Amino acid sequence: MPPVFDQHAVLRVATWNIHKGVQGLGPARRLEIHNIGHAVEQLDADIVCLQEVRRMNRREERYFAHWPVQPQADYLAPEGYEAVYRTNAVTRHGEHGNAMLSRWPVLSHQHQDISDHRFEQRGFLHTEVQVTQRIVHVVVVHLGLVPASRLRQVALLLNYIERHIPQSAPVLVAGDFNDWGTGLGRRMAGAGFTEWRERPTPTYPSRLPLNQLDHVYARGLRPLGAMVPSGRIWPRMSDHLPLLAEYAWDA
Repeated sequence: MPPVFDQHAVLRVATWNIHKGVQGLGPARRLEIHNIGHAVEQLDADIVCLQEVRRMNRREERYFAHWPVQPQADYLAPEGYEAVYRTNAVTRHGEHGNAMLSRWPVLSHQHQDISDHRFEQRGFLHTEVQVTQRIVHVVVVHLGLVPASRLRQVALLLNYIERHIPQSAPVLVAGDFNDWGTGLGRRMAGAGFTEWRERPTPTYPSRLPLNQLDHVYARGLRPLGAMVPSGRIWPRMSDHLPLLAEYAWDA
């Protein structure tokens, strides 16, 4: 990734599906949310987009002695960051959704339900962030598992952006696209969004990454680089690896 000379000239953005802060199944499952908190701080991103973030879960709270008292988005926010969370899915034991952590002030936020069928509750979070003298729109997405659903959800996403975000405004769309060859990248490119593509950055599955399910797309910003952190600790925390991207302001 190119070196950063001016801390305000480059916007550093991360996206990560944190698997609700728990890894494993049944009695072997383990709480990773504390490690994820340290990892988010190490990413040192201006904006962190998170998926599968729990607001609360009564069953896990009873099971794990050290379950955080705060909702996960608030717990994961480094000191000085703002945390914004909106629920996608309500389950028997709790609820989870998308979150954004920002080093810069958050001016507004709203949620859009894009559930395509009754078996998957999906949505995206739209925030406006004041970065120095600029307003950046950040959209955090988590798309469905069914290919046809993803195509319809991207169509809804792009339609929303066209209706609610000025064409001249910088926009970031980041998250878990669950894209196994659906061609969502071409649709994003057709709407003017770009991402760093000079080398592969697979994010899933974390222990043996084969495919890039997680993306950071931008319009009105120029991609400088992207990388996936390496090391033994990262696959332990989630089934996805985080993606870290850097963007420069368009002149």
